[in-house]
Amino acid sequence: MAPRQTPLNAAHKQLGGRLVDFAGWEMPVQYSGVIAEHEAVRTAAGIFDVSHMGEVEFKGAGALETANALITNDLAKATDGQAVYAGLLNDQGGFVDDVVAYRFNSEHILICVNASNADKDFGWMTERAKGVKPVNRSAEFAQLAVQGPKAFGIVQKLASKPLDGVATYRFTTGQVAGVECIISRTGYTGEDGFELYCPPKDAEKLWFAVLEAGKGDGLVPAGLGARDSLRTEMKYALYGNDIDDQHTPLEAGLGWIVKMDKGDFVGRAVLEKQKAEGVKRKLVGFELTEAGIPRSHYPILKDGQKVGEVTSGTMGPSVKKAVGIGYVPTALAAEGSVFQVEIRGRPVGARVVKTPFYKR
Repeated sequence: MAPRQTPLNAAHKQLGGRLVDFAGWEMPVQYSGVIAEHEAVRTAAGIFDVSHMGEVEFKGAGALETANALITNDLAKATDGQAVYAGLLNDQGGFVDDVVAYRFNSEHILICVNASNADKDFGWMTERAKGVKPVNRSAEFAQLAVQGPKAFGIVQKLASKPLDGVATYRFTTGQVAGVECIISRTGYTGEDGFELYCPPKDAEKLWFAVLEAGKGDGLVPAGLGARDSLRTEMKYALYGNDIDDQHTPLEAGLGWIVKMDKGDFVGRAVLEKQKAEGVKRKLVGFELTEAGIPRSHYPILKDGQKVGEVTSGTMGPSVKKAVGIGYVPTALAAEGSVFQVEIRGRPVGARVVKTPFYKR
């Protein structure tokens, strides 16, 4: 089956983007080059097409309660105009997905889900929603991420209202370049910036307006390659790599997105037990102490025995080191612990370090 295309497919081709199949979508992996795009986001700004992401909406009386019972974080404690990062969990406490939930008000919640999981998540929510029925709104949104230290100024130039009141993980609605948007101060790069949700028919107009507005500030179009190296330097989890249905938020170091005092949610009982007994494995960040680059699925060894595996790894363009993320037994999870990563049959030294690897 041919991959699906976002509303910006023609724009990527026009700009010379190298397109690949990602999660069933034809997406740009790079334009000028991964390192150049990565550096632009760290020092100036980059614009990403993230229109492949999915959106599920809960609307009407009881929307807040219905959505809140499905996620690990607590929307009841959020204010209107606030977004929360959360997990959708299975009955074993493993991740169905990691999501961002937007609270417009108690009767309107929008949940942004990962591209590869959109249909699965919608089915899972539909099955478990007690109250308001979720609506799959994925086809009604395009999504652009403008990220980097100069992102605020670029978006503000085009916005119909002042955005300085929109703090991190807060959002508003308004026009950007004359296009009606949800303007969200969120991202997946470790830099400041916005994610702009707009109607698909307006995506190209918005994309080129942002590129034009950011020209003098060094803004570049950026692809999935830079998105991956940026998020890896921050130890931001990627679903399907670092988190999946076999690992819980407590094992993944995401205990902070689990609010045990909020009442029941799917997977809660398992997490309570795990919290009481302690986890047997943990997701850690490490750097190599010898030459090599860690990649997903490479074995992690201790005394010649496989004890875990790398879930993400890269040569970090900003940290100038080979860094990785992986699950290890709890005994090896403390900062300074050493083990080896098997790279093409050769054990290479590695050390657990404090994360994020990159600090702004």
